[in-house]
Amino acid sequence: MDFGFSEDQELLRDSARKFLDAECPTTFVRKMMEDDSAHATELWKKAAELGWMGILIPEEHGGIGGSFLDLVVVMEEMGRSLMPGPFLATVLLGGTAVLEGGSDEQKAAILPKVAAGELVMTLAQAEKSGRYDAGGIGLPATARGSDFVLSGEKLFVPDAHVADQIVVAARTGSPDAPAEEGTTLFLVDAKSPGIEITQLKTVDMTRRQCHVAFQDVAVAGSQVLGEVGQGWPILQRVLDQAIAGLCTEMVGTGQQALDMAVEYAKERVQFGKPIGSFQAVKHKCVDMMVQVENARSLTYYAAWTVDENVDEASQAVPMAKAYCSDMCKTVTSEAIQVHGGIGFTWEHDMHLFYRRGLASEAAFGSAPTHREVVAQTLDL
Repeated sequence: MDFGFSEDQELLRDSARKFLDAECPTTFVRKMMEDDSAHATELWKKAAELGWMGILIPEEHGGIGGSFLDLVVVMEEMGRSLMPGPFLATVLLGGTAVLEGGSDEQKAAILPKVAAGELVMTLAQAEKSGRYDAGGIGLPATARGSDFVLSGEKLFVPDAHVADQIVVAARTGSPDAPAEEGTTLFLVDAKSPGIEITQLKTVDMTRRQCHVAFQDVAVAGSQVLGEVGQGWPILQRVLDQAIAGLCTEMVGTGQQALDMAVEYAKERVQFGKPIGSFQAVKHKCVDMMVQVENARSLTYYAAWTVDENVDEASQAVPMAKAYCSDMCKTVTSEAIQVHGGIGFTWEHDMHLFYRRGLASEAAFGSAPTHREVVAQTLDL
């Protein structure tokens, strides 16, 4: 099994790095933190022109028909640059839901707009329980003839405030039925009457999270993704791809924090020597490197299982998420320690990486949650 990337993928990585270095420096990231939406439409348009929004979308729907591994190399560079905005929400949550469960008509109507950067999407799944399994979906969808009415709330919906369409996971089956049965995915216009979206104040304001309230929101039966009550397999596939993509971002974030720490350790002189020559600092940097490389190996394997859509994904993806969550939080924290006092200041960029690490650790379930998922997949 060859886990290496192709020459074309490495060229894609290089072009993505050059683009993001030019268009998304940390000064821009800080600007987006203070922005009302953290969504830069000019950057979004340029990324769409490069074909990034359409990497996973087939050519017949306006995309480039690439693989998940093609997307991986781009997302690693996004994590390195802390790219703000709704890319993950649109491409790996909303867009993937349409790809996996949409009808031919739905795909034809939605995917070309996503690929062109004309449509922002997201997925509303999490509720008060904070769970990302089937049992955590409780928002009821009441049938009215062939249509449905949604009433309830969703929490931590990525970038819902700028979304045009929201894929909503709701409960259409009996409350007493098994959790995997009765989940239905609805494609809902974000501007529909009865929807109230509120931005949340979170640790990483470059990627916004929202509270979305639904009050008697009418949804046509034609807006169901897949079949009524059969949405969980689609949603599971969406989550596998989104989590693997997020892990890739965390690897990029951790690598950049490590690189910044090593560079500082070479330049900062104390007692007449670069601090990188001191054993305590060297050991800290080596430990950080080991964590980043282990996370990269687990993530690339998880990405391969997702790309091939094999059974191993059910174990490889949560394993990568558990490790990457700890890695990104720890490595960015240790990078602050290497920088010493200056690393704690608002003016230094390192806290931006730490904030992204904290937010990514919590997204789609924390490290302990995913370790529990891995444990459940083991044959003991």
